[in-house]
Amino acid sequence: MPLGDFLVAYLAKIGVTHLFGIPGDLVIRLFFRFGRGRAFRIVTLSHEPGVGFAADGYARATGRLAVVCVTYGAGGHNMVNAVAGSFSERVPVLVISGGPGEEERRLGMLIHHQAKEIESQHRIYQELTCAARVLDDPRTAAESVHDVVRAVWREQQPGYLEIHRDMVERRIPVPREILEWDGTLAFRRSDDRKVEEAVRETAERFNASRRPLTMVGIETFRFKLQREVRALAERMGAPVTTTVLAKGAFPMDHPLHMGVHIGPISPRPIVDRVDRADLVLNLGTLLTDMNLGSRPPSITRDRSIWAVGGRVNASFHTYTDVHIRDFVRGLLRVRLRRHRERVRYCDNLPPPAADVTRRLRVTDVLHEVNRFLRGRRGYAVVAESGDMLFAGLDVRVERDGGYLAQGYYASMGFGVPGALGAEIGAGLRTLVLCGDGAFQMTGPEIAHAPRYGLRPIVLLINNGGWQIFRPVVARPELLELPAWPYAHLADAWGGRGFRAERIDELREALVAAHREPRFTLIEIRIGPNDLSPVSRKYIQASARRGRVANI
Repeated sequence: MPLGDFLVAYLAKIGVTHLFGIPGDLVIRLFFRFGRGRAFRIVTLSHEPGVGFAADGYARATGRLAVVCVTYGAGGHNMVNAVAGSFSERVPVLVISGGPGEEERRLGMLIHHQAKEIESQHRIYQELTCAARVLDDPRTAAESVHDVVRAVWREQQPGYLEIHRDMVERRIPVPREILEWDGTLAFRRSDDRKVEEAVRETAERFNASRRPLTMVGIETFRFKLQREVRALAERMGAPVTTTVLAKGAFPMDHPLHMGVHIGPISPRPIVDRVDRADLVLNLGTLLTDMNLGSRPPSITRDRSIWAVGGRVNASFHTYTDVHIRDFVRGLLRVRLRRHRERVRYCDNLPPPAADVTRRLRVTDVLHEVNRFLRGRRGYAVVAESGDMLFAGLDVRVERDGGYLAQGYYASMGFGVPGALGAEIGAGLRTLVLCGDGAFQMTGPEIAHAPRYGLRPIVLLINNGGWQIFRPVVARPELLELPAWPYAHLADAWGGRGFRAERIDELREALVAAHREPRFTLIEIRIGPNDLSPVSRKYIQASARRGRVANI
């Protein structure tokens, strides 16, 4: 069958329903092959970075593989930053790019959109993906697609397929193995004997402990373990924290949830409880500076068990080939002592202001968001990078709501397009926390929301610049941004715009936005030096360690 037809059939077989992308001349045949007969719902935005972030948001929100189709060179290179974020944070995105034809390559001529060499884009994506192939041999094309897609799912990281334009119509053989395959994608298999030993030692250590604590990391979410982790936590009865990257991986309104652990800059009750723990069971936490509050782990090895990256470290013992899915499920099969401890949820917010007519601060915005979300179903919060990434750590989404943020890679511009992709995939209405700096990067993609029937609520925190850097720069004019008429833009783009400068105005705007049948943008004016509580603590901690210097 033609390679283009095979790819459509293959993606449909594994359950792909949406395809994100922008057409271009070197991918035009394949792009419209995907749209022929409405095989997939095609989602196009205005710029490839927005497309990449939207696909990433879709994959995070649904737990499914996202597919992106872009042209060669100008399109593929525009996608690099978004794909790098997906790779860093373990998000399964399949990038499909076009390319020049065989005759063009054989003549050795320069092709428009080409950078250094025709192979340059493929080499770049080899650095950003778990598997990257150029489909230039009809005899092996089907197996190459199969290998890359299985690697994307197995590793929960992006993959890359480059299909040059003269290959789309080339007939390829399809091996019987793929024809008879049922479309199920599998994770890595563990060594059963090592799993048994790791589970046995963990259970013995846990049952002997008196003050255990569980930390939930992002791998539990990426490898689809939310139900099992919740059941395990309820079996154990120990307090649960999540990391920055894993916020939302454990229900925020669960009675065992203490809040977000950010190393030494966590809320004081969380710091104290971690320090008092005689055993910390850490499930799926990537060792990043953001997760650990800009410091090395403060939890000593002799009182911790870490399950991450296909291994379990039980104090000074390491069990390789033990993947987190099998480890968690193994713990659910053994006897575990049920601990009983009263757990109190903690955040970094001061008490709410009594005067609702005063000018808004970031802490007031967070209190009002929590007030608005309390008891409501059907919302997911998407936090942009910058100060809003740290601010979002103090948002509490209840009743099975979602939460998305680039908690490690932290690229500005993720928020609005990521929210569009999440809403398309999961159906939850999104509430976006976004600064004016990030909005000026990719925020205009919200103009596509009416095309797809999306109703995000964007809280645009406007302080006239990149506020998170203001405490550490000597020349604040370097951080200034032009004043955009944000609320008017929302009206012009088919949504509804609001402005709020006081607490009561924001409260009323949120209620009005909830009732709107279209997307809304609430421009919130705050002082130029105001920051969220966690940002202040993070900057102070980094400055003490000499990681931030005046510019």
